[in-house]
Amino acid sequence: MSDTNRPIVLVTEGSDPKPLQWLRERAQVIEIAHDHPGFRQQLISADALLVRTYTKVDEAMLSGAPKLRVVGRGGVGLENIDVAACRRRGIEVVFTPDANTLAVGDFVIGYMLQLLRPWAFFREKVYEAKEFKRIRNTVRGVQLNELTLGILGMGRVGRRLGHIAANGFGMKVIYNDLLDVQSQLDFPAQAVDKPTLYGTVDVLSLHVDMRPGNENLVGREQIATMKPGAILINTSRGEVLDVNALADAIREKRLAGAALDVFDPEPPKEGFPLLGFDNVLLTPHLAARTLTAMENMSWVVRDLMAVLQGQRPKYPAPIRN
Repeated sequence: MSDTNRPIVLVTEGSDPKPLQWLRERAQVIEIAHDHPGFRQQLISADALLVRTYTKVDEAMLSGAPKLRVVGRGGVGLENIDVAACRRRGIEVVFTPDANTLAVGDFVIGYMLQLLRPWAFFREKVYEAKEFKRIRNTVRGVQLNELTLGILGMGRVGRRLGHIAANGFGMKVIYNDLLDVQSQLDFPAQAVDKPTLYGTVDVLSLHVDMRPGNENLVGREQIATMKPGAILINTSRGEVLDVNALADAIREKRLAGAALDVFDPEPPKEGFPLLGFDNVLLTPHLAARTLTAMENMSWVVRDLMAVLQGQRPKYPAPIRN
């Protein structure tokens, strides 16, 4: 097929090499950032748009894309895409809900181990004998099998985390979800209401999306009901957690620790309230960044091309209220 007959696909935030080459063999690929001065001009001719996290696909963008037929999101979250607005214009939206499930589940377990089992690494020089013995005689952790894990949002990643925690580490798992997902679980877990979840857990891990109403879903009131020895982990969306309330709880020793991989805004601004704590882990949105997961997310191009060829995609995006 000549270039003139191939659909035009704008790639705004990159792609892994293999899926991108696959796409180049089937379409005219133009890599251009969404904030590039020439983006709007290229958008006029685009048949498809391939984005990740930071390209906002909204009414303003869509009004300048008269030929657009499909938007592909290389990833799980759809907060940056107005799916309903796309569908009103006859534009399909596809994504990769399974791409990073394993990667994020692993990452959360890593967070837990770092917070609950202090490792006291030495790198530049060995500890002197007295300090070596002092650390060994005073540093104590807890075993995961002794703890209750609470999962807020039992979607794909929540279920993967629960599977590892219950089947691999012997943790007790409780959860809260909007849906009845018990039939989808391959591990022992109990559904509870939110007050029970917050008040019972030793580890609270957030796995909710950023649908309307989820802003500060876990805020001052919810954190106040958690046990002083509990830790809180957020790898979902920065907006769902009140970081100021969390910082107060950490400072006042009303929580034992926290780990955050997502922020609002992202990156966080100078003066972020959770800086400077030994018992707080902050990472720059890395939970899904394994080699395999990144390639998996980039294979959204298969569904993108399916739509352009008049076929039904495997993973059309849902419209969330």
